[in-house]
Amino acid sequence: MLKRVFLFPGQGSQYAGMGKSLAETFPAAQAVFSEADDVLGFGLSKLCFEGPEDELKLTENTQPALVATSIAALAVLKQHGHMADAVAGHSLGEYSALVAAGSLTLADALRLVRKRGRYMQEAVPSGVGAMAALLKLPEGKLDEILAEAAQGEVVTAANFNSPDQIVIAGNTAAVIRAMDLAKAAGAKRAIQLPVSAPFHCPLMIPAQQQLKADLDVTNFNDLSLPLVNNYQARLITKGADARRGLYEQVPNGVQWTATMRLLIEEGATEWIEVGAGAVLSGLLKSIDANHKARKFGEAQDLELLS
Repeated sequence: MLKRVFLFPGQGSQYAGMGKSLAETFPAAQAVFSEADDVLGFGLSKLCFEGPEDELKLTENTQPALVATSIAALAVLKQHGHMADAVAGHSLGEYSALVAAGSLTLADALRLVRKRGRYMQEAVPSGVGAMAALLKLPEGKLDEILAEAAQGEVVTAANFNSPDQIVIAGNTAAVIRAMDLAKAAGAKRAIQLPVSAPFHCPLMIPAQQQLKADLDVTNFNDLSLPLVNNYQARLITKGADARRGLYEQVPNGVQWTATMRLLIEEGATEWIEVGAGAVLSGLLKSIDANHKARKFGEAQDLELLS
């Protein structure tokens, strides 16, 4: 039975100052940030701790910054005897989850996500793509809205975050048409997101193809803990499945609602969000109000886990 699950956040959870209290309080966390600086050859830790925000928001910086912060938090949890029975990560967070499960080394994960962020940013010229969150869209309306909005362009579901929140991505005009159609169909809100690229849609196929070469030469061990992957919402334990999952998730939607429901079916009752922010904690509550996640991303959070 998978009682305790560690959840690892993805892009959008970052903030200037993340990880700073961990590094100042716990040598194990400082060691992770020092390794990240050495692996990447620049002061990633300074960027996490101090910003500036505009540099931290650059996708090729955001992605390794979030992985480093999650793994620094994980190192502290392990040192204090907090262990997981399973792991899951939202989009980028799947890399952190694979480090936690012993499939990827921290160094390999950092190198991969640094490149992943760059490939994603370069795949679509600025302004060509967009993302939007559709809140409380009536059930059964999504497919017809996306089909009508496309008009020869790309617009698809990028994140199934909770029953009340679906994120769409694609060409900017098609996304805007879908937002208008969603509101007309009864969605409570449709909000364009401040992102630098349209993640998890077919416009990311060039990034997927570039990333494949890097994934193929990276060693993936079999997992010491089961992981529920993003693109299938399926429990995996094999290194080959981990590699394939990271490849397939790039242009495909993140099945987060199904991921959480599967873990609940498998017996999960205790959840810790490991790293920056509390986005995944909020989504879990929306998916199933009977479940509540605690977070560990700041030094003071530790006393709440005892």
